[in-house]
Amino acid sequence: MLPSVFLPMTELTEETFEKILHTFIRSDLIDLRRVTFIDPYGMVGLLEIGELCMLEDVKKTVLLPRSTEVLRYLGRMEFFAHARRFFTLDPMQPPTTGGGIESDVLLEITPIERSNDIHTIVGRVRDRAQAILAAHLKYDERAVNGFIVALSEICQNIIEHSENKGFVGIQKYRFQNLGKNIVKIAVMDAGIGFRRSLAARFKLRSDLEAIEKALLHGASRHEEEGRGHGLAAAKRFIEQWQGRLSIRSGTARLSLIPKWARGREREMNLVNFPGSQINIILPEVLSL
Repeated sequence: MLPSVFLPMTELTEETFEKILHTFIRSDLIDLRRVTFIDPYGMVGLLEIGELCMLEDVKKTVLLPRSTEVLRYLGRMEFFAHARRFFTLDPMQPPTTGGGIESDVLLEITPIERSNDIHTIVGRVRDRAQAILAAHLKYDERAVNGFIVALSEICQNIIEHSENKGFVGIQKYRFQNLGKNIVKIAVMDAGIGFRRSLAARFKLRSDLEAIEKALLHGASRHEEEGRGHGLAAAKRFIEQWQGRLSIRSGTARLSLIPKWARGREREMNLVNFPGSQINIILPEVLSL
């Protein structure tokens, strides 16, 4: 293992995740000093890398961003509270959030370990969703309720299928390219992944086929009728509101890409990473 690998990147997002995996997994030292932007996917992804390392009895050192703004944002998202379990942080005492400031955080980084956690998550999000989603995404009450249901279904997917715990984080941003507000949702676990989860019932040739089976066909590891439709229900909501959805598991990623977004729908031969990594972007109500 290399003692340190320099990170030229300045962002930790889904777009840089593959590079992050290549770099972080090979290095004892994770250098984030030049990072000026990190979203929920980047944060939760980093935690899952740390959890995977901890399972191998490895605790890496993270050199935190120099940007005070980024550090304060990480504090607001309660990233440090979880990161300290997996990493040695440098500096050990990052700046505080400066409490009491208005925030566009819909949900701080929150662990998902049991069904009761989902009730807590839904309760916390519901309290803020009406204000943030109605004001910034122009969602009506029906859409807000649909958002809550979709979030619940995706989190439940971790409880039922991952055989491990996960994390979720949600944040509102201004997307300059679109000229609209967006909400980003990241839900991840380092569990067994879609292919192993479905293997008892289906013969699957690849991770991509497993993701397609679950998302597009409602397949479940459970034989009971009515099981396995949670992701499909979330997919319908995301498509209805012209959102973007991606699911990564193992060595593959499947993405549902609306007209306003870019990207590849199907990707294979990625860096192998256990569990599932789900990213959702919901835009302000569009008239395309």
